[in-house]
Amino acid sequence: MYVKPVCPLPVKVLIVAIIVVELVAVGFLVSSKAAAASGASEAPAETTVEQPQTQAASEPADKSAPAADEAEEKPVTLTVTFAGDCTLGTDENFDASRNFTARWEAENEDPAYFLKNVADLFGADDLTVVNMEGTLTDSTERADKQFAFKGPAEYAKILSSASVETASVANNHSADYGQQSLDDTIEALDAEGIESFGYDRICYRDVKGVKVALIGAAFPEDSDDNRKQMTDNIAKAREEGAQLVLVYVHWGIEREYTPTQDQIDMGHAAIDAGADLVVGGHPHVIQGYEVYQGRYIVYSLGNFCFGGNSNPEDKDCMIFQQTFTVTGDEVAKNDDVDFIACSVSSESDRNTYQPTLAEGDEKARIEKKIQDSTDEIAEMVAA
Repeated sequence: MYVKPVCPLPVKVLIVAIIVVELVAVGFLVSSKAAAASGASEAPAETTVEQPQTQAASEPADKSAPAADEAEEKPVTLTVTFAGDCTLGTDENFDASRNFTARWEAENEDPAYFLKNVADLFGADDLTVVNMEGTLTDSTERADKQFAFKGPAEYAKILSSASVETASVANNHSADYGQQSLDDTIEALDAEGIESFGYDRICYRDVKGVKVALIGAAFPEDSDDNRKQMTDNIAKAREEGAQLVLVYVHWGIEREYTPTQDQIDMGHAAIDAGADLVVGGHPHVIQGYEVYQGRYIVYSLGNFCFGGNSNPEDKDCMIFQQTFTVTGDEVAKNDDVDFIACSVSSESDRNTYQPTLAEGDEKARIEKKIQDSTDEIAEMVAA
């Protein structure tokens, strides 16, 4: 049998194949060298991709959006409570069997007794403010006046036991036993963590991150000097970065249920100067309120924990609360307020020196009294 032999590839085909293989090899070598050469001056592919991501993490994605430190500040809400005249002591000429000191001793010198009926209310807010109408001193240099009030330094515990944080000393009884008695009162309050303010002393407090300024003023009459001191203090507080400015004023005529024109003028001056709220005392009775330029002026809270009378004829008083919304330096104008009807005593026929929240018919009666006075104020302002 004849078997046909397998013919080898033609020589030309072999030569072409060898040339192709060599060209491929040379191309691979050149590509590798180029890649190596570029690596010396360029980052690897992975780094090149990540670089924009790193830059984006340090810069706002949207160039028109504010940076983090320029972002809009979040609003803060805080509730402030104001109560009226606190005379923690007595006049040396009062009946020793019925005065404030007698009650202190009868209650085994328990400071919590006096404000226990309002302690929960005060404890639930962010700041509580009272008027310290009297002195806490051992001084015997009594001023030449009809009534002069004092008590021992330990009476300051009455306030601290019920979450009272601040007290105005701008009133007509703050120096009943001379300048020393005012200094002693401030020291006694300080010892209990109660910050005082008044006249040329402004109290600044950080409340939930908000810088609050408390200013105390006293107007025995429409005094240009007193007015200037008050408005200058308001301006100073603003200059020193206060975001919320609260003014507690001692003014008006005792036992008058309607404010004087001088009170109205002073209240308006405080708001015009930059105050966010004005609260008043001194008449020892309730006076209503006014909303001026969107801000509240409460003309008189009346008495509160009051050792100045063992059985005042009018025991009605009120507690005022306002919840503020503060965004940066802006304080929203709102009506988030509460006028809380109260009595200076837990009993109707004597002063137990224990302020008590009113209920039922008594609450309705006091609320009507507040509204009646407010209506009269509106008529005065409109006239």
